Amino acid sequence: MAIHIYRQEVRPFTGRQITLVQNFAAQAVIAIENTRLLNELRQRTTDLAASLEQQTAMSDVLNIISSSPSDLQPVFDAILQNAVRICDAKFGNVYRWDGDALILVATHNTPPTVIELRRRSPFRPQPNVPLGRIITAKTPVHIADVTAEQACLS
Repeated sequence: MAIHIYRQEVRPFTGRQITLVQNFAAQAVIAIENTRLLNELRQRTTDLAASLEQQTAMSDVLNIISSSPSDLQPVFDAILQNAVRICDAKFGNVYRWDGDALILVATHNTPPTVIELRRRSPFRPQPNVPLGRIITAKTPVHIADVTAEQACLS
C-alpha cells in the first residue's frame, strides 16, 4: 500500500499532515483486508450452496432409484434433469452403449429434430469426436470450448 502526495510549492509537510496521511493509509489497509475477508466469505458461501445443490440432486436420484428399482427410465430422467440444471446447460442426452451403437435413452430440452434423428438410426460416433473418445477410452471427456474442438477436426 502506498500513498503518494505532492504539492507544487517546495515546503515540508507538517507533522499533523503526515500523521493524517498515515491514518488514511492504515484505514486503507483495514479496508483492503476487510474486502479480502468478505470475498473469501462470499466464495465459501457460494461453494457451500453448490455443494448443497449437488447433495440435494443426489438425494433426489437416490429416492427415485429406491422408489422404482425395476424401472431405469425415471432414474435416467432425474439424473439428466439434475445434471442439466446444475451445469447450467441448455439441454442434455443420456445414451446407452449396446456394444455396437449408442441408443438414446433420455433427453432433456433436446431439439425434436435431434431426438428424431437419434431414434431413427443407430448412432455410431467416429473415434475422434467426443462421444467416440468416451466410448474408446471408457472415461469422461470434458470439452471446454466445443467450437475450438470442431475447428481442430476440420
